[in-house]
Amino acid sequence: MEKMKAGILYGSGDVRVEEVPVPRIKPDEALVKIKAVGVCGSDVHYYEHGKIGRYVVEEPMILGHEAGGEIMAVGEDVAGLKVGQRVAIEPGVTCGKCKFCKEGRYNLCPDVVFLATPPVDGAFCEYLAMRGDFLHPIPDHMSYEAASLVEPFSVGLHACKRAGVKPGDTVAVLGLGPVGQLAVVAARAFGATKIIAVDLAPIRLQMAGEMGATTVINAGEQDVYEAIMKETGGVGVDVALETAGSTATNLMAVRVARRGGKVALVGLPPQPEVPFNVFDIADGELDIFGIFRYANTYPRAVELLASGIAPVEKLVTHRFALEQAKEALDLARTDKQGSIKVMVNL
Repeated sequence: MEKMKAGILYGSGDVRVEEVPVPRIKPDEALVKIKAVGVCGSDVHYYEHGKIGRYVVEEPMILGHEAGGEIMAVGEDVAGLKVGQRVAIEPGVTCGKCKFCKEGRYNLCPDVVFLATPPVDGAFCEYLAMRGDFLHPIPDHMSYEAASLVEPFSVGLHACKRAGVKPGDTVAVLGLGPVGQLAVVAARAFGATKIIAVDLAPIRLQMAGEMGATTVINAGEQDVYEAIMKETGGVGVDVALETAGSTATNLMAVRVARRGGKVALVGLPPQPEVPFNVFDIADGELDIFGIFRYANTYPRAVELLASGIAPVEKLVTHRFALEQAKEALDLARTDKQGSIKVMVNL
């Protein structure tokens, strides 16, 4: 295998499927044949704008970081993996040596090499070289699409862990894109008994119910604050998970958290500054947690999704071949009301 197909981003709105060399693995890497790649909001953002904050696409780059596949070759220093093994790919390879890695918070590693983050190529390709310790085996009955969903599910698990969701809690999830949907599943896994899911799109509200939400609120038809207060007897929620990445939902997350409650900010709003009411935060003694990717989640995430905790494959509303990478990105960009997870299958 000398050549492979890859979906390469050349500029805003310009993705081309071309042949590139198959990567050569290092002694600590394995070569994975990619089977499924989810289209993430970050992929769409790079495709549409060419940058996310300080990360700017300056050279042609392969998109995609939510992936599952099959091991085709193993480097001589890789332990515990073998050819033919099915794996979920954790996309951020960290140094393992810095303060953050040694503390177990390797998602904060300043030297992380993260797939499809400029200038690193991603997984919209037939083969990927990845360090062995970031490949996580999946059972035979688990689909490659479910393996790709381990990545956004890990965000939800990390948010619930950081915010201390515990059995019996009431949790609000504000925003029901793929991460929000899987945050509903994560809240269930942590034992929340009441999960209030909020969005504007009927398809996403319906899906949240299938993922385990006990109450859904259409933000276009109801006053979200009043509806949540009514649902919680005027108290508010124990934990608010903001997963939409809008100014309105950032502010709402703080409003609906009970006194002494917790807020996890997962989504990123278009502008970096949001005018929070500091008096409400201080007077209510709220804990506010920033969420950046995840750490130490993949084995548990694989176990939970493989257990059938929720029918997560229903989140995949559209499927495309690699040759249709541009069409997949266009649909994810333009049909946010009618799609949830767009998947590229190889």
